[in-house]
Amino acid sequence: MADIELVDSFPHNHGAAAMDEVLREVVDGLHAQRDSLATPLRRVFRGHPLPSRTEIVQLVALLRSVIFPGYFGNRDVTEESLGYHMGATLHRASLIMVDEVHRGLCFACDKESEARTPAACLSHARSVTTELIRRLPEIRRLLALDAVAAWEGDPAASGPSEAIFCYPGVRALTSHRIAHELYRLGVPLIPRIISEHAHSETGIDIHPGAAIGERFFIDHGTGVVIGETTVIGNRVRIYQGVTLGAKSFPLDDQGNPIKGIDRHPIIEDEVTIYSGATILGRITIGRGSVIGGNVWLTRDVPPGSRLSQGRPQSQVFENGGGI
Repeated sequence: MADIELVDSFPHNHGAAAMDEVLREVVDGLHAQRDSLATPLRRVFRGHPLPSRTEIVQLVALLRSVIFPGYFGNRDVTEESLGYHMGATLHRASLIMVDEVHRGLCFACDKESEARTPAACLSHARSVTTELIRRLPEIRRLLALDAVAAWEGDPAASGPSEAIFCYPGVRALTSHRIAHELYRLGVPLIPRIISEHAHSETGIDIHPGAAIGERFFIDHGTGVVIGETTVIGNRVRIYQGVTLGAKSFPLDDQGNPIKGIDRHPIIEDEVTIYSGATILGRITIGRGSVIGGNVWLTRDVPPGSRLSQGRPQSQVFENGGGI
């Protein structure tokens, strides 16, 4: 009844013609803003559409089903059908990748002097796709070791298969290792879309630029942040809420943040970082060190160190005294 009363009370002079006039005014206003916002239309697009988040998510799903066949995608893959499954899936994935990388390259051509022709971008997209597919066996090798590390590092895990199916750390690393290779190949935008989708799924935020070694285990995972220029060695384990971040940006002479510099930590082999620890800046955590929970670090740590918070003190307060 409330909805009927609302409609009945709507002024009769706000009919279809009035609505059309409002739409025209809004469209004109939005169009007039196109050059004053951070999202101007680039002339070099020449009508080429933007990348699709939906297609990129589908691309990652297809690649995941090739890396872990039977675990994701077609669960009825058999030994006899495995070759067909992988060939057909990679064909579909390659078509999507060429198209989305092409769109991403066109998106990045935001300066007229640096703009390439659509044909040049398409050729580059095909080369990137070929190289990424060529790297898939190495990506799979690393991810298999990550799953083993999860099994070995978590007493609650029944085996690597459970880690592949269930663990957010393995899922986030699957996306990251794909995105990282695209990042290394110089693909704009697409790697970040992949990493941010994984972030939304798992609560684990890994920039695609971060370099991560073998047998990396993220336990629990929620709230983990790993910055762009982070370097992580082999057999490293971190827990939920860990931040491997940067200190405040240095500024240039014009007061603008200086980007493209190494600003995140180096974590050497066999380091363990417990929940809530924050490690900032281009510092090195030496091999075999253990960083306790909620520790804040902005300095180098020698190999084999054991860092923890100060011991809590027990005090007695009577009648509010000392508080």
